[in-house]
Amino acid sequence: MLSQKSLELPTAETALEGRDTPIRISGTHNVNGRSMLPPFPEGHEEIVLGLGCFWGAERLFWEMPGVYVTAVGYAGGYTPNPTYEETCTGHTGHAEVVHVVFDPTEIGLPELLRAFWEAHDPTQGMRQGNDIGSQYRSVIYTTDELQRPLVDKSWQEYDQALRQQDLGHVTTEVAPLEAFYYAEEYHQQYLAKNPAGYCGLKGTGVACPVT
Repeated sequence: MLSQKSLELPTAETALEGRDTPIRISGTHNVNGRSMLPPFPEGHEEIVLGLGCFWGAERLFWEMPGVYVTAVGYAGGYTPNPTYEETCTGHTGHAEVVHVVFDPTEIGLPELLRAFWEAHDPTQGMRQGNDIGSQYRSVIYTTDELQRPLVDKSWQEYDQALRQQDLGHVTTEVAPLEAFYYAEEYHQQYLAKNPAGYCGLKGTGVACPVT
Protein backbone atom coordinates (compact mmCIF):
# COMPACT_ATOMS: atom_id res chain seq x y z
CA MET A 1 0.00 0.00 0.00
CA LEU A 2 1.46 3.34 -1.02
CA SER A 3 2.53 5.74 1.72
CA GLN A 4 1.13 9.26 1.64
CA LYS A 5 2.33 12.33 3.52
CA SER A 6 -0.77 14.41 4.26
CA LEU A 7 -0.44 15.16 7.96
CA GLU A 8 -3.10 17.81 8.52
CA LEU A 9 -6.81 17.13 8.68
CA PRO A 10 -9.09 19.21 6.48
CA THR A 11 -12.04 21.21 7.73
CA ALA A 12 -15.62 20.63 6.65
CA GLU A 13 -15.16 23.56 4.26
CA THR A 14 -11.90 22.36 2.69
CA ALA A 15 -12.66 18.62 2.49
CA LEU A 16 -13.36 16.99 -0.85
CA GLU A 17 -16.98 17.10 -1.95
CA GLY A 18 -17.59 13.36 -2.29
CA ARG A 19 -20.83 11.93 -3.62
CA ASP A 20 -24.31 10.82 -2.61
CA THR A 21 -23.95 7.29 -3.98
CA PRO A 22 -22.22 4.68 -1.80
CA ILE A 23 -19.46 2.52 -3.24
CA ARG A 24 -21.04 -0.71 -4.46
CA ILE A 25 -19.81 -3.94 -2.87
CA SER A 26 -21.08 -7.50 -2.87
CA GLY A 27 -21.73 -7.34 0.87
CA THR A 28 -20.54 -10.92 1.38
CA HIS A 29 -17.50 -11.60 3.56
CA ASN A 30 -14.94 -13.49 1.50
CA VAL A 31 -13.80 -15.63 4.44
CA ASN A 32 -16.91 -16.60 6.40
CA GLY A 33 -19.66 -15.89 3.87
CA ARG A 34 -21.66 -13.69 6.23
CA SER A 35 -23.19 -10.38 5.29
CA MET A 36 -21.03 -7.33 5.94
CA LEU A 37 -24.13 -5.15 5.64
CA PRO A 38 -26.77 -4.52 8.32
CA PRO A 39 -28.97 -5.72 9.83
CA PHE A 40 -26.78 -7.88 12.05
CA PRO A 41 -28.00 -10.57 14.47
CA GLU A 42 -29.87 -9.34 17.52
CA GLY A 43 -27.63 -8.75 20.53
CA HIS A 44 -24.47 -8.26 18.49
CA GLU A 45 -22.40 -5.10 18.97
CA GLU A 46 -20.27 -2.95 16.68
CA ILE A 47 -17.03 -1.01 17.07
CA VAL A 48 -14.91 0.77 14.45
CA LEU A 49 -11.12 0.65 14.84
CA GLY A 50 -8.26 2.19 12.88
CA LEU A 51 -4.69 1.02 13.39
CA GLY A 52 -2.88 1.88 10.17
CA CYS A 53 -3.33 0.09 6.86
CA PHE A 54 -6.67 -1.68 7.04
CA TRP A 55 -5.63 -4.85 5.18
CA GLY A 56 -3.76 -6.52 8.04
CA ALA A 57 -5.97 -4.90 10.65
CA GLU A 58 -9.07 -6.55 9.25
CA ARG A 59 -7.46 -10.01 9.24
CA LEU A 60 -6.48 -9.56 12.89
CA PHE A 61 -10.13 -9.21 13.87
CA TRP A 62 -11.84 -11.68 11.51
CA GLU A 63 -9.63 -14.39 12.99
CA MET A 64 -10.78 -13.71 16.56
CA PRO A 65 -13.39 -16.11 18.02
CA GLY A 66 -16.61 -14.25 18.75
CA VAL A 67 -16.20 -11.77 15.90
CA TYR A 68 -19.21 -12.23 13.63
CA VAL A 69 -18.08 -10.25 10.61
CA THR A 70 -15.65 -7.52 9.59
CA ALA A 71 -15.42 -4.96 6.81
CA VAL A 72 -12.92 -2.27 5.89
CA GLY A 73 -13.81 1.30 5.12
CA TYR A 74 -13.39 4.96 5.92
CA ALA A 75 -14.52 6.96 8.97
CA GLY A 76 -13.76 10.07 10.95
CA GLY A 77 -13.78 12.59 8.12
CA TYR A 78 -16.10 14.85 6.19
CA THR A 79 -16.31 13.59 2.60
CA PRO A 80 -19.40 11.43 1.99
CA ASN A 81 -18.77 8.07 0.28
CA PRO A 82 -15.06 8.69 -0.38
CA THR A 83 -12.95 6.55 -2.68
CA TYR A 84 -9.66 5.01 -1.63
CA GLU A 85 -7.77 7.42 -3.86
CA GLU A 86 -9.55 10.40 -2.30
CA THR A 87 -8.91 9.16 1.23
CA CYS A 88 -5.21 8.74 0.45
CA THR A 89 -4.90 12.42 -0.44
CA GLY A 90 -5.68 13.32 3.16
CA HIS A 91 -8.34 15.73 1.97
CA THR A 92 -11.35 13.72 3.14
CA GLY A 93 -10.33 13.60 6.82
CA HIS A 94 -11.06 9.88 7.02
CA ALA A 95 -8.96 7.15 8.57
CA GLU A 96 -8.68 3.63 7.19
CA VAL A 97 -10.75 1.56 9.62
CA VAL A 98 -12.20 -1.87 10.33
CA HIS A 99 -15.87 -2.27 11.21
CA VAL A 100 -16.07 -5.13 13.72
CA VAL A 101 -19.37 -6.83 14.54
CA PHE A 102 -19.08 -9.14 17.54
CA ASP A 103 -21.12 -11.34 19.82
CA PRO A 104 -20.59 -10.00 23.38
CA THR A 105 -21.51 -13.38 24.84
CA GLU A 106 -18.40 -14.84 23.16
CA ILE A 107 -15.92 -11.98 23.21
CA GLY A 108 -15.94 -8.74 25.17
CA LEU A 109 -14.97 -5.26 24.09
CA PRO A 110 -11.94 -5.27 26.44
CA GLU A 111 -10.51 -8.28 24.58
CA LEU A 112 -10.99 -6.55 21.23
CA LEU A 113 -9.33 -3.43 22.60
CA ARG A 114 -6.39 -5.45 23.88
CA ALA A 115 -5.84 -6.84 20.38
CA PHE A 116 -6.16 -3.31 18.99
CA TRP A 117 -3.60 -1.77 21.32
CA GLU A 118 -1.06 -4.57 21.06
CA ALA A 119 -1.16 -4.84 17.24
CA HIS A 120 0.10 -1.32 16.48
CA ASP A 121 1.97 1.65 17.90
CA PRO A 122 -0.66 4.16 19.07
CA THR A 123 1.89 6.88 19.82
CA GLN A 124 2.73 7.83 16.24
CA GLY A 125 0.12 10.45 15.38
CA MET A 126 -0.52 10.72 11.65
CA ARG A 127 1.33 7.60 10.66
CA GLN A 128 1.88 3.94 11.35
CA GLY A 129 5.40 2.76 10.73
CA ASN A 130 6.42 3.62 7.16
CA ASP A 131 2.83 4.46 6.24
CA ILE A 132 2.62 8.23 6.63
CA GLY A 133 -0.58 10.26 6.40
CA SER A 134 -3.72 11.17 8.30
CA GLN A 135 -5.53 8.11 6.92
CA TYR A 136 -3.17 5.92 8.96
CA ARG A 137 -3.85 7.54 12.33
CA SER A 138 -4.95 5.45 15.30
CA VAL A 139 -8.68 5.78 16.02
CA ILE A 140 -11.52 4.21 17.99
CA TYR A 141 -15.09 5.10 17.05
CA THR A 142 -17.75 3.90 19.47
CA THR A 143 -21.30 2.96 18.51
CA ASP A 144 -23.08 3.36 21.84
CA GLU A 145 -22.52 5.35 25.01
CA LEU A 146 -21.80 2.27 27.12
CA GLN A 147 -18.63 1.59 25.14
CA ARG A 148 -16.96 4.88 25.94
CA PRO A 149 -16.02 4.18 29.60
CA LEU A 150 -14.41 0.86 28.59
CA VAL A 151 -12.51 2.55 25.77
CA ASP A 152 -11.34 5.40 27.99
CA LYS A 153 -10.19 2.97 30.66
CA SER A 154 -8.17 0.91 28.21
CA TRP A 155 -6.71 4.10 26.67
CA GLN A 156 -5.51 5.29 30.06
CA GLU A 157 -4.13 1.90 31.07
CA TYR A 158 -2.20 1.41 27.85
CA ASP A 159 -0.92 4.97 27.90
CA GLN A 160 0.44 4.32 31.38
CA ALA A 161 2.01 1.02 30.29
CA LEU A 162 3.76 2.71 27.38
CA ARG A 163 5.00 5.62 29.49
CA GLN A 164 6.45 3.17 32.00
CA GLN A 165 8.57 1.80 29.14
CA ASP A 166 9.48 5.33 27.93
CA LEU A 167 7.67 4.72 24.65
CA GLY A 168 5.65 7.93 24.55
CA HIS A 169 2.02 8.88 24.91
CA VAL A 170 -1.05 7.45 23.19
CA THR A 171 -2.31 9.70 20.38
CA THR A 172 -5.35 7.56 19.51
CA GLU A 173 -8.45 9.55 18.58
CA VAL A 174 -11.62 8.44 20.40
CA ALA A 175 -15.07 9.64 19.35
CA PRO A 176 -18.61 8.44 18.66
CA LEU A 177 -18.98 7.02 15.16
CA GLU A 178 -20.71 9.47 12.85
CA ALA A 179 -20.52 7.49 9.61
CA PHE A 180 -18.79 4.39 8.26
CA TYR A 181 -18.27 4.16 4.50
CA TYR A 182 -17.46 0.77 3.01
CA ALA A 183 -14.23 0.58 1.03
CA GLU A 184 -14.07 -0.83 -2.47
CA GLU A 185 -14.63 -4.56 -3.02
CA TYR A 186 -10.95 -5.33 -3.69
CA HIS A 187 -9.98 -4.01 -0.24
CA GLN A 188 -12.48 -6.23 1.58
CA GLN A 189 -10.65 -9.21 3.14
CA TYR A 190 -7.67 -8.27 0.99
CA LEU A 191 -5.20 -10.63 2.66
CA ALA A 192 -7.52 -13.60 2.18
CA LYS A 193 -7.57 -12.84 -1.55
CA ASN A 194 -3.84 -11.93 -1.63
CA PRO A 195 -2.06 -14.00 1.05
CA ALA A 196 1.32 -12.51 0.19
CA GLY A 197 -0.03 -8.95 0.31
CA TYR A 198 1.27 -6.11 2.43
CA CYS A 199 0.55 -6.17 6.17
CA GLY A 200 1.90 -3.23 8.13
CA LEU A 201 0.87 -4.33 11.62
CA LYS A 202 3.66 -3.95 14.15
CA GLY A 203 3.07 -3.51 17.85
CA THR A 204 5.25 -2.02 20.55
CA GLY A 205 5.78 -5.28 22.41
CA VAL A 206 4.05 -3.81 25.46
CA ALA A 207 1.19 -5.94 26.80
CA CYS A 208 -2.17 -4.32 27.40
CA PRO A 209 -3.88 -5.17 30.70
CA VAL A 210 -7.47 -6.37 30.44
CA THR A 211 -9.54 -5.70 33.54
